[in-house]
Amino acid sequence: MNDEAVLEVDPMLYRQVLGQFPTGVTVIATLDGERPVGLAVGSFFSVSLDPPLVGFCIMTTSTTWPVIERSARFGVSVLADDQTDVCRRLATKDPDKFEGLTWSSAPVTGSPHVDNAVAHIDCEVEAKYPAGDHWIVVGRVRHLAVERSEAGPLIFCRGGYGRHQPLSLS
Repeated sequence: MNDEAVLEVDPMLYRQVLGQFPTGVTVIATLDGERPVGLAVGSFFSVSLDPPLVGFCIMTTSTTWPVIERSARFGVSVLADDQTDVCRRLATKDPDKFEGLTWSSAPVTGSPHVDNAVAHIDCEVEAKYPAGDHWIVVGRVRHLAVERSEAGPLIFCRGGYGRHQPLSLS
């Protein structure tokens, strides 16, 4: 299909349709000197087992991305279903999003990991690819751990937050 044949997609319809698909909520963070910098991300995904790679998407206009790119490392915190307030805090444009939040340094890169998250992944930036108004960022996993196996992940779907309720165990 050529570009001229593609219909215009209404952005509101696009959000409504894709909002039907649930995503987990993560915090992607790095250090800017001694100061933690990060944002909430719902587009986090597994890329490869060998080598261990993960990815996320970030707006090209993000003010956080240049800091992550410069540091070449980032921590991922998989938020728990009782951390909606953390997600809301990290989803703002506030220049000091980590004020009032507790975090620990990742064991390999020193990147911030939000305390009490379900899991943490410590990464180095492997690659970035342009994708419309976003970057697709791939990170090489250097360390990872489950922190709260009893907690469920925070889910975002249809404009709201929720919990995962398994229908069955595999």
